[in-house]
Order: sequence, then C-alpha cells, then structure tokens
Amino acid sequence: MKATSLLALGLTGALLSAPLQAVTEYEKNGDLRTQITQWINKALNGDAEAQRELAQRYYDGEGVEQDYAKAFELYSEAAAQGDAEAQFSVAYMYDMGEGVELDDLKAIEYYTLAAEQGNAAAQFNLALMYDEGEGVPVDDLAAIEWYLRAAEQGHADAQYNLALMYDEGEGVPVNDSKAAEYYLMAAQQGHADAQYNLALLYDLGEGVPLDDREAIRWYTAAAEQGDAAAQYNLAIMYDEGEGVPVDDRRAIGWYRKAAEQGHKDAQYNLALMYDEGEGTKVDDAEAINWYTFAAEQGHAKAQYNLALMYDEGEGTAEDNQAAIKWYTAAAEQGERNAQYNLAIMYDEGEGTREDNGEAIKWYTAAASQGEASAMFNLAIMYMNGEGIRTNNAMAYMLFALSAGQGLEGAREARDVMAEELSASQLKTARRAAAEWTVGEALPSL
Repeated sequence: MKATSLLALGLTGALLSAPLQAVTEYEKNGDLRTQITQWINKALNGDAEAQRELAQRYYDGEGVEQDYAKAFELYSEAAAQGDAEAQFSVAYMYDMGEGVELDDLKAIEYYTLAAEQGNAAAQFNLALMYDEGEGVPVDDLAAIEWYLRAAEQGHADAQYNLALMYDEGEGVPVNDSKAAEYYLMAAQQGHADAQYNLALLYDLGEGVPLDDREAIRWYTAAAEQGDAAAQYNLAIMYDEGEGVPVDDRRAIGWYRKAAEQGHKDAQYNLALMYDEGEGTKVDDAEAINWYTFAAEQGHAKAQYNLALMYDEGEGTAEDNQAAIKWYTAAAEQGERNAQYNLAIMYDEGEGTREDNGEAIKWYTAAASQGEASAMFNLAIMYMNGEGIRTNNAMAYMLFALSAGQGLEGAREARDVMAEELSASQLKTARRAAAEWTVGEALPSL
C-alpha cells in the first residue's frame, strides 16, 4: 500500500461583505442608552451619520429590539443624503431581502452609488453580482473592474477573487503571475483560501518559482486556520519529505486534523500510517476506523484496504460478507485488485454462493486492466467451460497475455493450449494478444 499524493486546486468565491460600521465619535462618550437618545434626536434633525448609526443598532439589535424594517428606513434616509456606508447597507438589505423585498436591481443601484464613492465593501459586492450574474448578465470585465478597485483598497476577498479570475482566465487571459500577486496580497491579510492557493502555486511552480519551503509556509498558515485541504497537503509534504525532512509524526498530526474535518484522502492516508506503522505503532483498529470513514465517502483504495482487513481478519474478526461489500464498492469504481479479489470470492464461494457468472464478470474487468492473475484464472474458465462455453482460442490468448507479464506457469499453460488450436485459430489468437493494450475491452474470439 502506498500513500496517495493529491493536490487539488481549491478555488472558491468569497461571501458577500455585510454591513459593519466602525466605531464613531458618538461611541466615545456616554453609555449606549444615552448615545441612542442622542442619535434619535440628531436623526430626527436629518443628521445622516446619526441615522446610519441608529440604523446599525436596529440592524444588530444592540440597545434596541432588532428591527430590520426600521434599520432599512433609517439607512435609506442617510443614503438619500449621499452617505456611502448607508448606501452600501441599503444595497445589502435589498440583496439579502432583509427588512425589504429582495431586489437585485435596487441592490446594484445602491452598491454602485456607494462603490463610486470608494466604499470597498460595495465595490466588492457589486463585483460579485457581475461575476455571478445576479440582477445583471454575467460581465467578467465589470467584475474585474470593481474587484480591482476594492483590491487596491486592501479588501482581502476582492484580492482573492481577482486572483481567481487570473488563475482561471475569467474575463482575462490566464496569468499565473498576476494570480500569485493578488493571492499574496490576500494571504498576507490572513485570507485562508488565498494562503492555500498561493501554497499550491509554489508547490506546483505555477506563476512563481517552484519552492517547497514557501509552499510549506503558506500551507501552514492556511492549515492553522483550519483549512482541511491545506492540512492534508502539508501532511503530504512531511510524509514525503518535500521541502522538509520526513517527519511521520507531524504528517500524522496534520492528516488527523484534516481527517477529523471529513477529508477522505487524509482519512485514507491516516489509516495507512496506522496500517503500516509509520510514525506510530501498528494499530489495526485505528486503521479500520479511518479506512471506514474514507470508504463511506467513496474512496476506492480505502474500500479495497478495508475489504482486505475483513477478508484476512486483520484487527477484526474475519468477515467475508463485509469483505464482499467493500470489494464490490471498490470494484465498481474500477479498482482492479478489488475486482480480482471479488472474482476469487465468487469463484470459490467465500462469503457467498459460488457464482461463475459473477466470477467471470470481475475477472474480465480486472484482466482488461492488466491484472495477470485475473487473465490466468479467466483463461482456465474458458478452457474448462466454467460458467461460459469452452473457448480454447480465448484461453490461449489470456494465457499468452498473462505470460507476457511474467506470471509463473502462464507460459506452460499457453503452450499446452496451443496444441488444441488449428493453425488458423492459433494465428488469430496470437494476433489478438499482440494487438491488445491494457485498458481496452478484451477481444472476443
């Protein structure tokens, strides 16, 4: 068994920026009740800042009963006076349908008003609407324009999404260097997804020089924020000694953190460490535990290894039915060793009634992927007419294919079978064996 090393690019859009006003001069004096009274008086006299501050309290339910409708009314009054933060909040409430009926067109109108005054959150949300086609047709160029304006003001989510567009070639040609530039800006502000994607670029040498140490640096930053994919890739680097000395204990630690978040590849690799005693003592119970978690998420190799443990009684009582269950799950995903072992169980009636038809089905599946023993056993079934009509030409071809892979006894079986064929049949069978390639369906002779 060998640990997989998979690096999957994690590209996800950021969430909308939500209303969040900074502490103002009003909050520096007096208690909240006094401040609210002051804001009410000033708001009644048309003070836009007071209207906005009071609206925020109604929005948050801070010092007053939460009332989105009242918050929307007050934000609207301040927005009408050109207050950019209030315009943003009105847009957001239209966008989310809070205190007012959801209206994407109105949201765009107010986001635009605030964005044109330099409100970074509005610029970002407006970009998202163009990016995702909410209330307007998808417009990558408009999205890039507004992401760029917000990014230049230090908006981390805008920097990240702008990086994504360069990374994926949305509205602009793919530009890994530009992607790396904006990922770095966001990563330096603690944006976990940007840290992960920047690490990937260093890991793969895309847009930046390949640099395992920088990859580790940024995987670590994202991993420490709980990013499961970063935790997994960091574990891989400690497991395989990429940019750092091999450190099985650290690998296990990061695999476990990712595994506990449901990362199936981490669950599989953690199981392997317990199965093989890497960085820890062999622990079949832990191996079964983590193989099971990964297997239940559809991880084919975990399903196969779990089946093996039930088949051989490792860490658990031998259970042929459980073995068949997990061999079948892995076999249906194309895991050739599982296909072969499943065929054996049907062939010999282990955990199930003997079933030549199922045995032939799975021997054939494994043989088509180049499994030499499956080819040999399938040849015997054709030779003896077990579950299928006798076909010496097919038997010869399969013996020849398994002999070509060096399987002991296959050459002798092939030569014995050659004596049962006519010259014409032998020529056809030899040609079929010579022309067949792994991954193709087996020829019919």
